[in-house]
Amino acid sequence: MQIPLKFNLKYFLLAILLFVIEVLIALYMHDQIIRPYFGDVLVILLMYYAFKAVLDYPVQPTAIAVLIISLIIEGLQYLNIVEKLGLQDNKIAATVIGTSFSWVDICAYIIGFCFVLFLERNQTNKAV
Repeated sequence: MQIPLKFNLKYFLLAILLFVIEVLIALYMHDQIIRPYFGDVLVILLMYYAFKAVLDYPVQPTAIAVLIISLIIEGLQYLNIVEKLGLQDNKIAATVIGTSFSWVDICAYIIGFCFVLFLERNQTNKAV
């Protein structure tokens, strides 16, 4: 099976923008709402746009794949995978994988997933 690769500048620029926003949130937001919740919603959009920037798959399968990946990562947090792999002192690994399981994070991922579908649906309707 061949992976359908196709560069999409729009999705690439959106992914870069969201990455910059995520970094700014991580560096400068130390609140109780934006960083823990809004950042988790945005990470789904970031992952989705990063995938769509290089993969030519339909919206729903791509969005579902992103949600599944995020749920797997959250499950690995539940299993304390960073500690079990001895990466607790590796700041990048601990940040990317995460170190604490949260049902609220799962809710944020689902909200991000729904938001992706909403945005893509509205974009499709505007193009028609």
